[in-house]
Amino acid sequence: MTSRLKDLRSRAETRFPVITHLLSHLISVNVLDSATRLAAQTFLTAVPLLFVVASIAPQAVRDQLVNSVHDAFGLSGSADAELNKAVQGSGKPSDELRQTTGVVGGLMVLISATACSRAMQRLCERAWSLPKAGARVAAWRWIAWLAAWLVMFAIQGSLRNGFGLGLWLGVPLLLIADTCIWWWTQHLLLAARLPWLPLLPGALLTGTALSILTSSAPLYVPRVLNHSLEKYGSLGAVFTLLSWLITLCVVAALCITAGAVVAREPWMARRLGTPGPSVPPHGDAHGDTAALGGTAPK
Repeated sequence: MTSRLKDLRSRAETRFPVITHLLSHLISVNVLDSATRLAAQTFLTAVPLLFVVASIAPQAVRDQLVNSVHDAFGLSGSADAELNKAVQGSGKPSDELRQTTGVVGGLMVLISATACSRAMQRLCERAWSLPKAGARVAAWRWIAWLAAWLVMFAIQGSLRNGFGLGLWLGVPLLLIADTCIWWWTQHLLLAARLPWLPLLPGALLTGTALSILTSSAPLYVPRVLNHSLEKYGSLGAVFTLLSWLITLCVVAALCITAGAVVAREPWMARRLGTPGPSVPPHGDAHGDTAALGGTAPK
């Protein structure tokens, strides 16, 4: 039986090298751990950001934020009421309270945002077996990445609706936008240590998977969120939202890692110009950059 299992494994590795390489690389990257850390940091960034927007943003920005969250999750009932209460507030705050909340909240958002950006950067580096980039090289990229995602979140409702023309235009636009921002995310957070083309498979996989997942969110998230609020209160809502974020981050981590494995397969590496075709996809997550044909920026 043992020899037969080894024979089956050997034949599977010969016939389906991508699958075996992917499984080995997923284990070395520790996808679940990376995704959970990323989800937690994303949640810790979103909460103080919500209070900053509620305290200092003009009414038009608040309305746009509410509309974007509505479009992303299809909120209704008690969850919708809680969102409007948090963002719109029950009254106009004084100038002193607005200034205090804005300064404190802004500092919290900045600290949380850089932690979220660093978590995403580590995920990309592990997927491509690259060492950590220096803080001087990566610091401004963390802020730029967060700003781009805020803009993307603000306009995703308009994209999904095709700017008023319908889903026939909105769905392709959303897919293209998601693919482009994940393509740019990898290039930015990897400090341009890899060419653009090898990053395309991961961007296509991530953009497609998350577009499908977020489009299906209104079918599931509102019911679970309202049930959690009614039964467990705010803590139930926190657990539901964090669980949904973990799901999104796990899918993103799987797709980015799978894209790196596909891009380094010999048949794809020749077409994309992936550096270092001899690097095994199941190598150490913190391997030598020179093995990928690149050098760490100074």
